[in-house]
Amino acid sequence: MIRTQIYLTEQQRFALNKLSSKSGKKQSELIREAVDVLIAKLDKTNRQAVLDRIAGIWKDRADLPDIDKLRHTWDRNFSS
Repeated sequence: MIRTQIYLTEQQRFALNKLSSKSGKKQSELIREAVDVLIAKLDKTNRQAVLDRIAGIWKDRADLPDIDKLRHTWDRNFSS
């Protein structure tokens, strides 16, 4: 682990101390957990933003083959 320093407001420090006492976890552990939650939330938000941006990007392209016709050529009808 890498040691780092942060500044907390008095309210944050008080609330963190209270959570630490209730949970039995060290304050540093609670801070790491909070950072992990924030990173996961932002990563999910970023991933969703990328998906939203790229959704339908090929819908207006005229140079692509007709997928339904292409798939039909791949289908093997063994019942005939």
